[in-house]
Amino acid sequence: MAAGGGAPADSWMRTPSWAVRIRGADGEIAGAGILLTPDRVLTCAHVVDRTADRMTAEFVGAADRSVPAVPARLDGDAYVPETRDADGDPSGDVALLRLERPRPAEDSVRLRKLSTSTREVRMYGFPYEHNGGIWFRATAVGGCGRDGQVQLVPASPGELASPGCSGAGVADSDTGEVIGMVLSGQEDRHGNRFTFMSPADTIVGHLPRLESVTTGLSGLDPRLRSTSDDVVPGLLDEPFAQRLAAWLSDDGSRVKISVVRHGDAARESTLRRAITLADRESRPPVSVDRAFLDPPGTVPSVGGHDLAVHASGRTSARIAERIAERMGLWQRPEDPPLDRVRAAKGTLNLVVVGVDEAVDPPAVLDLLAVLRAGGSRLLLVFRTDGDCCRRARDQLLVRPARERRARLVDRLREITGPLAGELHERLSAVVPQDARSFGRELDRELVAAQAALADLRRADDLDRDRDPEGDRHGPGHGPGADPDRYERLADRVAGRLATSLAELDRLRDRRDELTGRLRSYQVLLQHRLQGEEDPAVDDLYLRAHALLSARPCDVREAEAAVDAYTRRVDGYGDDRGQGGYDDHPGRDGYGDHPGRDGYGDQRGGGA
Repeated sequence: MAAGGGAPADSWMRTPSWAVRIRGADGEIAGAGILLTPDRVLTCAHVVDRTADRMTAEFVGAADRSVPAVPARLDGDAYVPETRDADGDPSGDVALLRLERPRPAEDSVRLRKLSTSTREVRMYGFPYEHNGGIWFRATAVGGCGRDGQVQLVPASPGELASPGCSGAGVADSDTGEVIGMVLSGQEDRHGNRFTFMSPADTIVGHLPRLESVTTGLSGLDPRLRSTSDDVVPGLLDEPFAQRLAAWLSDDGSRVKISVVRHGDAARESTLRRAITLADRESRPPVSVDRAFLDPPGTVPSVGGHDLAVHASGRTSARIAERIAERMGLWQRPEDPPLDRVRAAKGTLNLVVVGVDEAVDPPAVLDLLAVLRAGGSRLLLVFRTDGDCCRRARDQLLVRPARERRARLVDRLREITGPLAGELHERLSAVVPQDARSFGRELDRELVAAQAALADLRRADDLDRDRDPEGDRHGPGHGPGADPDRYERLADRVAGRLATSLAELDRLRDRRDELTGRLRSYQVLLQHRLQGEEDPAVDDLYLRAHALLSARPCDVREAEAAVDAYTRRVDGYGDDRGQGGYDDHPGRDGYGDHPGRDGYGDQRGGGA
């Protein structure tokens, strides 16, 4: 077994020994479960029928393939039903069953506390169509709701968890560790399909007795946990609490830097309160209710951070090891933790308190820079506004903002310069199908891109420093310079330009094709006429030639003129009974057979 009791990551072809199929008193499959100890099975509360004397737990992954069936009952008060608040947000839905006969200890598995951000996972459930059990693949994309549930996006449309999967174990695809439990699968009115899981931290928060069968450190450093002393009236710094809650609820900012000095009781209390409320395992149950009476905007989302560490007295290597452990990066323990963090695919929301009180603050900042570059979000708290704090602002805020702004400026220059030039060159060659709206919409988008470029250049000139809280008022974030909005604008304009250029290229290619077709038919007509003249057909040729030669060329109008000319040429040969090409129908796509290659689609005509 892997660390913590999970299956090795290369064992996906086997049925996990910890997977349990649960049947109700009526013999029907009610859901799934996870064997945590020889005689305890974790499942969803809605799978359990509390009115029934007993249920049946079936072990489909038994070594002898016999699928033993063991009677099971609810384990005392280990039952937390799902509740929903006035907004429909769910909470709870966990329960523990006790088996009448124990299973082999080696068949059980421990839950592992891991960060869930951008993690590839698999779950083993028993849907009706596959009641012998089947793996489902998904990606954990983020927390949702007030109970710290995690949203999973199926790897394919058919891998949405369905009835029979509730209570299934969710295993990390890289390590094989069981990191949570499936709650439900849903499809919304727009056709989007989702699965939701309760991670190990949330499960332990509801059933603290499961701490003994859970591995991995908590996501919250004990020194940062809120205490009863923090609820004293007057100790809440409400503006500070609102800024913390905004970041922990993902306000879009990647890095936030704050200063909380020793002796500032209100700020220290407010910081501990926010970090604790955002922790899945430690948050008080009342905080998930909409009726929670704390000041508006001061209650962060549950699961707002994956890890909160106190850096005081710790080395950068120890902090990196703690981060690697939380991210599940133990596959190559011989590698230094910083190297493992640098090579990690996942991200996390990290809180570090007392950065400037670490044993080696510069090395800690280098570690944080690696995490930031990898896409992680950082909430950093310093004890003084000294050199370390100023270096952090420069290294993690000012410099990355300048680099981001420079990349955005280069991209907008490309859009408003070469790409816009290519567009105008194409527009001088051919007329788009909906010329009026085509030009108006693109002109409007390009004007907006020009304005964004001007704003960013002005921000380059001003280049203000960030405020002491590191909020969004620094380089590239001042009034009129919003990189997030401008990046979305650049994506939109670049996409529309690419689509427009492709359409215009298609029209230009069609124009060239029609030009070649017209020339071929002119040669064909000269062969048939053998020196004679026909003013009517010559007029058709001249009109088509003029339309194709016009700049810009209206391809649809030119195509109609070419079609009229070619139909007349095709009919001309039939009426006059000439030989030549007509003696060999279909040669080179021309002849009497209608519809071949789109030509000769009308016979008869009168020359």
